[in-house]
Amino acid sequence: MERKAIDSGKIVFVMKCMLAAYLLTAGLLLLLALMLYRFGLSEKVVSICIILIYIAVTFLAGFIAGKRAGEKKFLWGLVMGCVYFLILMAVSLIVNRGIEEPISRMATVFMLCSGSGMLGGMLS
Repeated sequence: MERKAIDSGKIVFVMKCMLAAYLLTAGLLLLLALMLYRFGLSEKVVSICIILIYIAVTFLAGFIAGKRAGEKKFLWGLVMGCVYFLILMAVSLIVNRGIEEPISRMATVFMLCSGSGMLGGMLS
């Protein structure tokens, strides 16, 4: 019975972290949209900013998870980065009704998300 309570506590914590991460992502993307409107940024700059947002948010989620975990911090950061990527891909598949991006780009985004989450966990 006690083990079930611990596992549900971890699941709730991951869900809270992901909610906070996606709220931060939404806020930063809105700021980027405002900058795009105001300054007329090029497509290349916008793409780079989106990737930087992914990196910053997963780093922060990994950092928070590592602080809370206490041990195996890098693993908790990696979990946060992977879960973030999986939710990102699921939403993308639902919205686009299929895979539009090349596999190499998706693999790159996965590596960036999981790597920055793990780095955040290690540095916490």
